[in-house]
Amino acid sequence: MSLERVNPARLSPATGFSHAVVATGSRLVFLAGQTALDGDGKVVGTTLPEQFRTALTNLLAALAAAGGTPADLARVTVYATDVGDYRKRARELGAIWRELAGRDYPAMAVIGAVRLWDGEALVELDGFAVLE
Repeated sequence: MSLERVNPARLSPATGFSHAVVATGSRLVFLAGQTALDGDGKVVGTTLPEQFRTALTNLLAALAAAGGTPADLARVTVYATDVGDYRKRARELGAIWRELAGRDYPAMAVIGAVRLWDGEALVELDGFAVLE
């Protein structure tokens, strides 16, 4: 399996994401949306960084259970109920990402959402990974 991260020089600098990821492998893992739910199904954390940490931890746990690692992530979509707050906290969220997932960034998008499935949720992450 290999993931080649492509960031063309003529595009804006890719900070915390890759513009494109070329994936070669034989197993695809599609990861369901993960919010800041604990093991009892309750949303934990009241701030975006707290919830982002838990949602990313949950996404990575699902990936690990399927046999993958953060470096296998090809695509992640972030759904945020307040994109302005997400942008304001981008450095802090980036630090959480690097702590939990490293510096191999997948192709990413942040999408504003009026409401997520879990009413108290501020952020949800889904994605897919390519494994050998």
